[in-house]
Amino acid sequence: MKPWKTKSRQTILDQRPWLLVENHTVELPDGRLIPDWPWMITPDYVNVVAVTEDERFLCFRQVKYGVEGITLAIVGGFVEEGEEPGRAARRELLEETGYESSDWLSLGSYRVDPNRGIAMGHLYLARQVRYSTPRTADDLEEQELILLTRSEVETALAQGEFKVLAWAACLALALRQL
Repeated sequence: MKPWKTKSRQTILDQRPWLLVENHTVELPDGRLIPDWPWMITPDYVNVVAVTEDERFLCFRQVKYGVEGITLAIVGGFVEEGEEPGRAARRELLEETGYESSDWLSLGSYRVDPNRGIAMGHLYLARQVRYSTPRTADDLEEQELILLTRSEVETALAQGEFKVLAWAACLALALRQL
């Protein structure tokens, strides 16, 4: 199989660092050109399933602008420019929860939309997390840090209480490792 080729690109919306939208002209392997192929660039992000030494999952009960009602969530945030995803995961865990871990497992890196760009999501499992320091999160959303058992997480996941696909996928991958 041969890859598609970007022949040209034009910026149509620039709201960096959060969003850049381009129109690409794309050449297919058979030589056909597709004009005005929309391409979106957003920051890469990390999500972390954090499990304490007594096997409780650090989660949040919170609201998000793009989610209806209250949702359960896991640790997450953007990878800063020049930052390695693993370092971003450690930073986000400490900032958002005040917990740290020396036992990390990468659950993989995944493109959000393979045909339109968007971010890479880097997913992690942090085991044996322990409290270290007060939270320093500057999240805009109201959130409450909660500790859940594995059974509570599995039930909430099955009932759709984690309303963001990346969070649900990260939890499902982590549960397979535990």
